[in-house]
Amino acid sequence: MKHQAYQPILITDAPRSQDDQLRTRQRRYIVMMSVRALCVVAGAILVGAKAPLLWLWLPLCAVGMVLIPWLAVLLANDRPPKEEHRFGARMRRRHLVETPPRALPAEERPHRVIDAEP
Repeated sequence: MKHQAYQPILITDAPRSQDDQLRTRQRRYIVMMSVRALCVVAGAILVGAKAPLLWLWLPLCAVGMVLIPWLAVLLANDRPPKEEHRFGARMRRRHLVETPPRALPAEERPHRVIDAEP
């Protein structure tokens, strides 16, 4: 097997677009707030129906009504870390510094001498 002296650039290493990240965060926020709405409705139904174990279910619904919106806002405003702050990027950068360049720069390439003789 031939050993390559350079690391190829993979398309899977490309970061997700900002629109895609925003869309994902919006969907996550909507899902979490829907769960919160379900907790509110479930709490109202449990109180109205005088369900057994009400002392257990109401605190669970209350925690869902308080904790989920807080987490939803935090996660909706969260972005992926910048590339220079990621541990994997630092390790890759260190590895690239250690590997020799793929090709010589233009000023270091040997020049072909073309004779002007016909």
